[in-house]
Amino acid sequence: MSLSTKLTLDKVDVNGKRVIMRVDFNVPMAGKQITNNQRIKAAVPSIKHCLDKGAKAVVLMSHLGRPDGTPCPRSTPWSRDVAFLKDCVGPEVEAACADPAPGSVILLENLRFHVAEEGKGKDAAGNKTKASQAEIDSFRASLSKLGDVYVNDAFGTAHRAHRAKVKDKIQLINNMLDQVNEMIIGGGMAFTFLKVLNNMEIGTSLYDEEGAKIVKDLMAKAEKNGVKINLPGLDCGPESSKAFADAVGRAKQIVWNGPVGVFEWDSFAHGTKNLMDKVGGADTATCCVKWDTEDKVSHVSTGAEPAWSCWREKSFQVWTP
Repeated sequence: MSLSTKLTLDKVDVNGKRVIMRVDFNVPMAGKQITNNQRIKAAVPSIKHCLDKGAKAVVLMSHLGRPDGTPCPRSTPWSRDVAFLKDCVGPEVEAACADPAPGSVILLENLRFHVAEEGKGKDAAGNKTKASQAEIDSFRASLSKLGDVYVNDAFGTAHRAHRAKVKDKIQLINNMLDQVNEMIIGGGMAFTFLKVLNNMEIGTSLYDEEGAKIVKDLMAKAEKNGVKINLPGLDCGPESSKAFADAVGRAKQIVWNGPVGVFEWDSFAHGTKNLMDKVGGADTATCCVKWDTEDKVSHVSTGAEPAWSCWREKSFQVWTP
């Protein structure tokens, strides 16, 4: 999709219009508790801009989690008057959004309670399901009736919906090897590198067979360009933590995508915590919140994958401090 034909929000006349806005409220949660509300806070300026510019209503749509097209009960508390609808499409939703009171903010139910949102999912019994074209067309048609202007404020969902694999990040890594002095490869992606390069036994840890085929090519390019590659294990032990800290200490600028261990488990959080202590600063954002270092990081993206897509496609330039 070309951005050259799209308008930025400040260029759109929203006065008197219903704005339907895709937001990214897919926040990390522990049970029923939100562990990082950064994505919600990031959407507030856009919502407020529309209301300040006279929008008749702002209709918010998002997904949360992976319900696979199967509805489940959920309640959401809000600090201001927001109409929370019980569905996101259908006659009742269309009627509620047809002529709302001026200045209304309406939040639709989880988009992914409908299998048509992604096109496939699982039923209540766990069986794979697929939306028919008619269901997808009906879903889209109903959503399109809910607003006069569409705004995509969901940077974190502006990408393909599949798990990132080594092979998906090849172009990114390949591009970065022309621009960096050192690279730390941690977390789940490190296992593919460690198995290929060191024949390490990784048990049932993540392993990408397709990505494994080009690991040695990447390492060869790194060597040619004089880029030092740093690799850890499940969590960074003392030696890996020291090596990573040394690499950070030599850096003028740091671009960090994701933790270097399973930081959600305290037993495997030491490496990420140690690295963040050294840095001074989507999982990375949650790490910043967990250890109160958001103010030490110049910019925290609400969506790692789309950000990396820009780097992979070289659609924006490297910034310098």
